[in-house]
Amino acid sequence: MPLRRDAKVELLRKVPLFDRVSRRELAKVAALAEEVSYPTGVPLLRQGSHDDGFFILLNGEVDVRQEARLVQTLKRGQFFGEIGLLANVTRTATVTTGTPVEVLRIAGRDFRNLLRSSPALSLAVLEELAYRLQTTALAG
Repeated sequence: MPLRRDAKVELLRKVPLFDRVSRRELAKVAALAEEVSYPTGVPLLRQGSHDDGFFILLNGEVDVRQEARLVQTLKRGQFFGEIGLLANVTRTATVTTGTPVEVLRIAGRDFRNLLRSSPALSLAVLEELAYRLQTTALAG
């Protein structure tokens, strides 16, 4: 059974990028999210590519690899690809389904179009990015 929009909003609320985003704006993001199923062995993101998807794992596991080295295995509730929402940059890892998975997927181009039309969302995301840059710089 497909997730209701409010369930998608709650999943998005757990993503640090959206910490400062209002529930109303998150509902707009949730409207972009589609539920997709993939079998085992499917690469969702490829290192060095310009894939622009963002994923939240609803069920199953994915393996994150840099070159051939397994970096980590992500499980239900975890997410990956958030930088692809904001910038068309090359991926730093390959993410492949380790089991059959169900994900919530948002295309980066759709999200960037939403940012252009929603100043409140854009500002909230920028504020969170600035906060994260500041705390990273202070920690380093």
